[in-house]
Amino acid sequence: MTAMKKIVGGFKVFTQDVAQGCFEIAHNGLAIVGMVAALVLGAAALQPELRHQSESALLGWLQERQTVTVGMQIEPDAIERATATNPKDLPKQQAAVAFWLSKKYRVAPEPIGALVAEAYEIGDKTKLDPTLILAIMAVESSFNPFAQSPVGAQGLMQVMTKIHTDKYQGFGGNLAAFDPVTNLRVGVKVLQECIARAGSVEGGLRQYVGATSDATEGGYTAKVLAEQARLRQVALGGNVPLVTPNAPTTIPALAPALPAAPAGSPEVDAAKEADKVAIL
Repeated sequence: MTAMKKIVGGFKVFTQDVAQGCFEIAHNGLAIVGMVAALVLGAAALQPELRHQSESALLGWLQERQTVTVGMQIEPDAIERATATNPKDLPKQQAAVAFWLSKKYRVAPEPIGALVAEAYEIGDKTKLDPTLILAIMAVESSFNPFAQSPVGAQGLMQVMTKIHTDKYQGFGGNLAAFDPVTNLRVGVKVLQECIARAGSVEGGLRQYVGATSDATEGGYTAKVLAEQARLRQVALGGNVPLVTPNAPTTIPALAPALPAAPAGSPEVDAAKEADKVAIL
């Protein structure tokens, strides 16, 4: 029995020693890991480049995981490219103008809100009425930032990009013509130059549209000034009815019906040709 007790006692001592050793090894191991982590963090804090690299690597990994989860490319900064502002966050007059334009031209209020805010800001800097700037956009493109005319005028304010290439250089090149805010700013600069040369807003508008006289401008100046007048009323709180863009304000009177001509007659053939031309 005495021998057995000695064996059991020795085994207990051995077990306790092993346990104590394992604890100390584990404890020291955790301490080493903690020290290494502290050193890494300290080095990152002292070296901004290392910290930025670590943050970029972590952000990249998180984006990759999110891309896999969602099933499409994730770009958190994409919202910075959006030309959009909640009109409710704008001053009262600007908000009224934005909502009215949104309804009339059937475009979302958020991008219109951003354009209205930009027009008011640049109008204040250039001493141009912001409602005039907005009226030009309305008549020129109906607020389509990708519009292009047959002669090559592009964007919201239908600037002739090839002619005003120099004005787009500060924005990265001609493709900036399709950035709404850039096109607005370049268009305002062109408008300023036209008004300065002509000596009046009316004359400046004729030059802006490329007309050489009142007879060749096609009523452009009147359209812009009429839209500007409506926008002014809206800004002042007026209840201005919506009018379909570019729709005639009067309905032409119908001529009395003529007797029907027999089939194959010159009159019928001429009418068919006229219909074809109208469709084209």
